[in-house]
Amino acid sequence: MSTPPIRLVVGLGNPGPEYVDTRHNAGFWWVDGLAHDLSATLKPESKFHGLAARSLRDGSEVWLLQPTTFMNRSGQAVAALARFYKILPNEILVVHDELDLLPGEAKLKQGGGHAGHNGLKDIQAMLGSADFWRLRLGVGHPRTLGLNQPVADFVLHRPRKDEQPLIEDAIDRSLAAWKWLSSGDMVKATMTVNTKPKPPRQAP
Repeated sequence: MSTPPIRLVVGLGNPGPEYVDTRHNAGFWWVDGLAHDLSATLKPESKFHGLAARSLRDGSEVWLLQPTTFMNRSGQAVAALARFYKILPNEILVVHDELDLLPGEAKLKQGGGHAGHNGLKDIQAMLGSADFWRLRLGVGHPRTLGLNQPVADFVLHRPRKDEQPLIEDAIDRSLAAWKWLSSGDMVKATMTVNTKPKPPRQAP
């Protein structure tokens, strides 16, 4: 059975200038990048509880969405848009920060649990399904990064200077998978996203 193309891309984050550069907004950063690549403009859409944009290329329509409900109510926005346009869970890609991956890593998968991520938890509850795709952008875990910091505080702070370019590289690398995501070729999309960057060559 063929895999349907992605029709809705959701970036998770928190609204407001105080959260713009924080780790929890990595999903927003990714959708901003895709909007730029598609020449799409995100605009407030009250009925979808967020910023939304529609892109039409080669006869295929895709919606981009950044919920402005705060992270723990993300499902309200996702469900509103998905139901209005009759988009199924397996046609949705949710992009979010991931504690279990290091900065610079990214993973694409379908389904699974929410691992305590409040945005994913609410989306699963509101859709009544965990069958949507997830693009996980590594931000690291405070324990793994040697920080004595609660997780809730960690994700609401900006990445350290050495982490930011790694996360940006992962975003750029995974954005290259959009041509496969938009055509339903999830094998190639997964290979593109999940391939780790090669370490720099050491000088002799």
